[in-house]
Amino acid sequence: MTSTNPFAQLSTGAAASGATAGPWYRAAMKLLRRRSALFGAVVVLGFVLLALFAGVIASHDPIATSWSAIRKPPSAEHWFGTDEIGRDVLARVVWGTRASLMAGLVSVSISLLLGVPIGLAAGFLGGAVDSLISRLTDAFLACPFLILAIALAAFLGPSLSNAMVAIGISATPVFVRLTRGQVLNVKVEDYIEAARALGNPPWRVALRHVLPNIVGPLIVQATLAIAAAVIAEASLSFLGLGQQPPAPSWGSMLNTAKNYVDSAPWMAFWPGLAIFLLVLSFNLLGDGLRDALDPRQL
Repeated sequence: MTSTNPFAQLSTGAAASGATAGPWYRAAMKLLRRRSALFGAVVVLGFVLLALFAGVIASHDPIATSWSAIRKPPSAEHWFGTDEIGRDVLARVVWGTRASLMAGLVSVSISLLLGVPIGLAAGFLGGAVDSLISRLTDAFLACPFLILAIALAAFLGPSLSNAMVAIGISATPVFVRLTRGQVLNVKVEDYIEAARALGNPPWRVALRHVLPNIVGPLIVQATLAIAAAVIAEASLSFLGLGQQPPAPSWGSMLNTAKNYVDSAPWMAFWPGLAIFLLVLSFNLLGDGLRDALDPRQL
C-alpha cells in the first residue's frame, strides 16, 4: 500500500507552477522580494497619490498670499511653514508634485516615442542608416544632458511644456543607443531567422518579434530616466526656464528659498526633501527592475 503526503504534493505543485510561470510573473516575484525596490515603488505611489489628490490633501491655496504670515515657521496652521509672501509651503510642495511627475512622465514618453523607432531602424536595417544614426547620436551624447536641456529650453522659451519637450529631446539619444544595441543582440537569434524564413516582411519581424523582446531594458531605462527628468525639471525651474511663478514648482521654490536659508530654512528643506525622495525612489525602483528583468535570470 502506497502512502501519499499531501504537503509534499502541495509543495511539488507550487514548484511546478513556478517553473512553468511566464517570465513576467517570475520577474514580478523577484521584484517583490527586493525590499529597496518595494520601498521605491511605495514612495513613488505616494507621490502619485499626492499629485492626483492635491486639491484634497492641501488645505491651503498654493498661490494665496498672506502679509500677516510672512516666513512663519512650521505650526499647527502651516505644517511646513510659509514662504516670503505668506504662501503655505505644504500646499506648494503638494501641488509642485504634479509639475515634477508630469515633467518626468511626459519627457520620458517623448524620448521613448522618438528614440525607440530610430534605434530600432538603426539596429535592424544596419548599413548606411545605422552609420548615419549612430554618428548623429554620438554627436548629441557629446553634449552633457543638462546643458543640452538648458539650451533647448532657452531656445523654446520659459514654460513647463517647453521644458518637458527640451528634456525629452535631450534624453532621446540614450534611448536610441540602448534600442540599437538591444536590437543588434536580438536580431541574430534563431527565432528571428525562423520568422524571416517563414516569409514575414522586415517590418513585421521588427515590430512583432524584435521589439517585444527588448521591452525589459527599455522599461528599466525609462524608470531611471524619469528620475533624471525630475532633477532636470527642477534645475530648469530653478533657472527660470521651467514652471513659471506663481505656479508651484520645487525648483522655483528652491530658487526663492536660497535668499532666506538663514532666516527661514524650512523654505528650502521641504522642496529639497521632496526632490531627494522622489529621485531616490525612482532609482531604487529602476535598480530593482534591472535585476528582476535580467533575461539571464528569468
